[in-house]
Amino acid sequence: MSDQIKISPSTEVELNQVDHPEWDEPVICRVEVDLPGWLAKLTGQQHWEVYSEEEEENCISFAMRAQHKGHASKTYHPDTQTVELQAEVTLYHNGYAVVDVDGKSLFDGALTSATNDCARLSYYHISGEPIALN
Repeated sequence: MSDQIKISPSTEVELNQVDHPEWDEPVICRVEVDLPGWLAKLTGQQHWEVYSEEEEENCISFAMRAQHKGHASKTYHPDTQTVELQAEVTLYHNGYAVVDVDGKSLFDGALTSATNDCARLSYYHISGEPIALN
């Protein structure tokens, strides 16, 4: 007498071989960011401007500046001085972003509409047709 084990054929789901051809197609993510508006929200300072940009293989970096007037001393004095703030915003192609202002990190994380209401993300098929997310 021999023991017989009956093996039923595995389903596609069990073998992780579910056919989803739409998942095999490249998806293009386009991010639009209002950089001056975003820096104004992060710093409380207005009038940010981009004065240079540098593109690398995996990211784009923007050098920005804003000028605001501050008192020359803590006591009242009619003379004021203009203080320039410097910022570097780096947007990585994988959706990550880093913002440094005057050498201090103000943002370091994923760039989504949940973390930044100045960002708008859109997704497209390789054909250019928009993808609607539910």
